[in-house]
Amino acid sequence: MSREEKDSSQINLDDIKREDLPEKIPTKLINGRVVVFNPLHASFLYVKMNFFGSPIGINKPRLEFFNRPSELSLIEAYYLLKRGEISIFDEKQKRELTPEEFYEIAKKIHDKFEEKYMIYEDLRKKGYVPRPGLKFGADFVVYKKGPGLEHSHFIVHVHRSQTKISAIDVVRAGRLATSVRKKFVIANPHTKSYYFFEWFKP
Repeated sequence: MSREEKDSSQINLDDIKREDLPEKIPTKLINGRVVVFNPLHASFLYVKMNFFGSPIGINKPRLEFFNRPSELSLIEAYYLLKRGEISIFDEKQKRELTPEEFYEIAKKIHDKFEEKYMIYEDLRKKGYVPRPGLKFGADFVVYKKGPGLEHSHFIVHVHRSQTKISAIDVVRAGRLATSVRKKFVIANPHTKSYYFFEWFKP
């Protein structure tokens, strides 16, 4: 039995409704990280609310209860905080943060937070599931259904309108995307435009 299987329990998340949980699921901001400590809340956010957070210590979580806390990316946390789905308690200030306060903190911690958030929110509105894309050297990997249900379809790089991109950067990113069978996308946060690159042999 794997460690991940040992950490699972018989809790059936299908029997738990959003109204059974706190009105705002509590999280804590600790050293720039937003953590959901209650495993039930963490599992619900991931499994039932369309893949928010990453369970700590589990690389490929299953679509079931996992007996672990989870960590929300700053972008995910702001998205949920704006919608009143979570609260964020700042361990440093010893109080809960408003969305406006958290936004200012996140901008200082996360490079290009504003621009990345614009694209994240837009992708969510379009029905996609954007997830952190660091392991692919990208801002997001994007799913139509979600991780564990399919492979991601796109690797998304967020660039400001005035950002210069060299041909070498495009080729490098495109080759990486092709090697993992995904489409390479450049997203402009200010116009909500998406530029798809496809590679073919002449």
